[in-house]
Amino acid sequence: MGASNAISARAILKQLVAIESLSGEEEEAANALSELVATSGLEVNRIDNNVWFSIGEGEDVLLLNSHLDVVPASEQHPYPPFEPTVKDGWLYGRGAVDAKGSVAAMVAAICSLRAEGWAPENGQLVGAFTACEESGWPYNGLEASRPHLPAPSAAIVGEPTDLEPCIAQKGLLILRLEARGKSAHAARPDLGDNAAVKAARDILRLDEHGPDRVHPVLGKVTVTPTVVQAGKVRNVIPDLCTVYVDIRSTPAYSHQELVEEIRALVESDVAIHSDRLIPVDTAPDQRIVQAAVAASGGTPFGSPTVSDWIFLSDVPTVKMGPGSSNLSHTPDERIHLDELDKAVQVYRNTILQYFGR
Repeated sequence: MGASNAISARAILKQLVAIESLSGEEEEAANALSELVATSGLEVNRIDNNVWFSIGEGEDVLLLNSHLDVVPASEQHPYPPFEPTVKDGWLYGRGAVDAKGSVAAMVAAICSLRAEGWAPENGQLVGAFTACEESGWPYNGLEASRPHLPAPSAAIVGEPTDLEPCIAQKGLLILRLEARGKSAHAARPDLGDNAAVKAARDILRLDEHGPDRVHPVLGKVTVTPTVVQAGKVRNVIPDLCTVYVDIRSTPAYSHQELVEEIRALVESDVAIHSDRLIPVDTAPDQRIVQAAVAASGGTPFGSPTVSDWIFLSDVPTVKMGPGSSNLSHTPDERIHLDELDKAVQVYRNTILQYFGR
């Protein structure tokens, strides 16, 4: 298909951006994508609003995955967020970067290989484009699809990375600390035990004595108190202070190890608010990493942002896609069409490198 690949990706992206596919409302986008893929002669499979298709047969399975859902638009968009607008080479619209640009480039790459009659020897190339990545809970499309997909040997997750290969991703562990004291009149503080003060001491401990193991790509775990709640009346000493702690984890620790370390450090009671989003990484010598580096010419790096990679934690995976993550979820969300064109070729070449052609 040659030069027509980029035009195909642009057309796919414009069609998808024009659909307001909020999390849980992806049916129209899934239908549109299914129809586009079917015109290439590929058999399309559906699991709810999750779309997947494949080329080839065999046990060596490379999965390309990205998501169809977007976050809601804001009132500050320079152009109507669901009317894709091209200005100075940039396509503006909600989802252009996160992550319909990746979807469009992946689909264009797979369909172009199909049109050329290519298929992997003793392997499968699978494209899966899924729902509810942005909400993620209680339903996630990739998690729901995994039992129905060919078991992947390796994967690429399409998210905006400026087409640089991401080989490690931080996780998210949220803890709830509860410092307990004794209430009393604020005029007689000696009769009480101020829970807010006790929590403040624990916050300082977290700041001064955090986890110190260093991951070679992601660096240190970050521990950040984000919400502090204490007291209801200004002249009453609080008997309870609740602190929510945002921990951006790395594979240097399991989440259980981090919980145990925090419990040993603070006096407050420690409860797990959320531990589902685990950190993940892929060794640089894995075939999928080498293929992505060769195809993109990029340098492997680590990302602080979470993606559906967590549902592929058992699979060597690279996160890579067109566009800047800094534009995700912003009113100025946009993707440069030249980079979208390049993404088609990078995905094609990664696929071919992976399967040894």
